[in-house]
Amino acid sequence: MKLADLPPADAAALPSLNVALESINRILLGKDRVVRLALTCLLARGHLLLEDLPGMGKTVLAHTLGKVMGLGFTRVQFTNDMLPADLTGGAVFDRDRGEFVFHPGPLFTQLLLADEINRASPKTQSALLEAMEEQQVSCDGVTHPLPRPFFVIATQNPVDQLSTNPLPEAQLDRFLMRLSLGYPDGGAELDILRGANRRDLISELSPELDAPGLLALQAAADTVHVSDALLHYILALVHHTRADARAGWGLSPRGGLALLAAARAWAFLDGRGHVLPADVHAVFAATVVHRLGLADAPHAQAAAEGILREVTLP
Repeated sequence: MKLADLPPADAAALPSLNVALESINRILLGKDRVVRLALTCLLARGHLLLEDLPGMGKTVLAHTLGKVMGLGFTRVQFTNDMLPADLTGGAVFDRDRGEFVFHPGPLFTQLLLADEINRASPKTQSALLEAMEEQQVSCDGVTHPLPRPFFVIATQNPVDQLSTNPLPEAQLDRFLMRLSLGYPDGGAELDILRGANRRDLISELSPELDAPGLLALQAAADTVHVSDALLHYILALVHHTRADARAGWGLSPRGGLALLAAARAWAFLDGRGHVLPADVHAVFAATVVHRLGLADAPHAQAAAEGILREVTLP
């Protein structure tokens, strides 16, 4: 990372982020770009969807992020018989007090790992919508705020596997990014075979940040400058998705805001106080692929790459 033109207070935080990235890369070998995108997603206050085959390292990445960021961490294994109250909690009658008392569920954490989210029923999946968008849970007309920061990292297996339910479009739109780890290259996989168990290595990590520090970094990333010319470029990309025949539908205004937030966070990780077109390109596919209304991820990836080629700076 380089400390180009960030304010001194913001630049001082970059070494901790750099160490955090290095720690994660020591656990998840050969996936530097995916790791950086995942950290970008958290800096941009976004939720992350990891989609891949079983055994590719999705859960390991989520565990490692939680550990190095110093966040309260809860893992929930989603199943087809899970109920919404199993996530949100609910009101239980207290005989001593003679009234119903709310008992919070596992959603009340700073980092929730929703493991195999697409094995749950659509009703249970939708229980996450309010939490992800509003950072709160409503029960019996009472609103209960969630801890800050609050992130959901969800993993899902390909939907053509047994006992899986595709996430609805409204749910997908709540995730800032969707990433796929893919198979490691030969050298990285050989190091994995030679090395210690990844989960044992996670237990040896030390937190490099904490919740207040991460909140401060998020606020700093929000201040990264975006020129009017670049805002017009992002708008042109958004409009192009709405007219592109390769996409099922185009990006919503929320999709455009997500792209802007991700580009700011990527620039901040690079030590710059301003966004470049290269920052938009770096996060574009991960931010828009799941928002283009395409069930086939490879086709959506090709559409995203085509849009970047066809839209030029104004």
